Amino acid sequence: MSPLADRLAELTGFRDRDVLDVTLVGALRDLMSPQAVAIHRCVGEPGNERWLTRARLGADDVAATSDPAWLELESLPPLDAQAVRRDCLRLQEIVDVSQPDSHLTLFPLTSDREAVGVVEVETGTPMSADDRRLVCSILRIYRNFQGLLDYSERDTLTGLLNRKTFDESFLKSAAPLPQLADHDGRRGQPIAHRHWLGVIDIDHFKQVNDSFGHLIGDEVLLLLSRLMRSSFRFHDRLYRFGGEEFVVLMRCGAEDDALNAFERLRVATERYVFPQVGRISVSIGFTEVKAGDTPSGAFERADKAVYYAKTHGRNQVRSHSALVAAGELQDQSMKSDVELF
Repeated sequence: MSPLADRLAELTGFRDRDVLDVTLVGALRDLMSPQAVAIHRCVGEPGNERWLTRARLGADDVAATSDPAWLELESLPPLDAQAVRRDCLRLQEIVDVSQPDSHLTLFPLTSDREAVGVVEVETGTPMSADDRRLVCSILRIYRNFQGLLDYSERDTLTGLLNRKTFDESFLKSAAPLPQLADHDGRRGQPIAHRHWLGVIDIDHFKQVNDSFGHLIGDEVLLLLSRLMRSSFRFHDRLYRFGGEEFVVLMRCGAEDDALNAFERLRVATERYVFPQVGRISVSIGFTEVKAGDTPSGAFERADKAVYYAKTHGRNQVRSHSALVAAGELQDQSMKSDVELF
């Protein structure tokens, strides 16, 4: 197998997006021998976009470096702080920059819908036309493969992750975090590795479908997914489980932080005027992901908190642990442990 075919086979051999980006920079480095290759993605909502380095590999590096995915958005460089990257992203055109000792060539990184970042190749001299065509061809394969992943992993209506990806993401996200290398020394102090799972259910959604039709109901689901994206951080995992049920898997240091995040979504939904429908509300239940938790176990606890919210007035956020502490719910996990002895 030729080196190019071998690298393409490796590139399309992974379904993990983190590994896929590392494989891409590795393939470009091995095929072209540049001084460095990096993938920078644009994250954050419009008006507060930032640059996240997904993978960077120098000529002599043994392993790729990256920005830890759980960094706070404000710690990342603003979009306009890297004007060349910004222009490449917005124009969706190749940009060349000559530097004193090297040459940068930036390629737009696109999905099926939009430009999502740039690939930055640093070479000693300007890239040849053949090398530029090679990079563009590999990026087309990369984009097509990303599209296949999106098709299999994302809800077609909202673009959020779908239910079948939840178990794998749950186990991966709840695992202890490795100490990743930071390419430019911006890594902050380690934070508490606590995860929270929230279940979000639209109140009286059947009435929306019955009164306005399923097309309007779908629009409500789509608009709610956008409110979720603006309410949570770029690295929080957002899912549509089907119907009017959504799930969030997030990382934060304390229960109050998780409560505030879910409350922010509840208030944003309550205040939003949905076309034709008007006002709607959501009921939310959440729980901390415990050591040894299964996806179904954590989901069941959050779902019980949602049920409590919906049977006690709706339009509220409820913590499973707080309900247990108040005697409103029973901790079934503790009961099960007792029954073993």
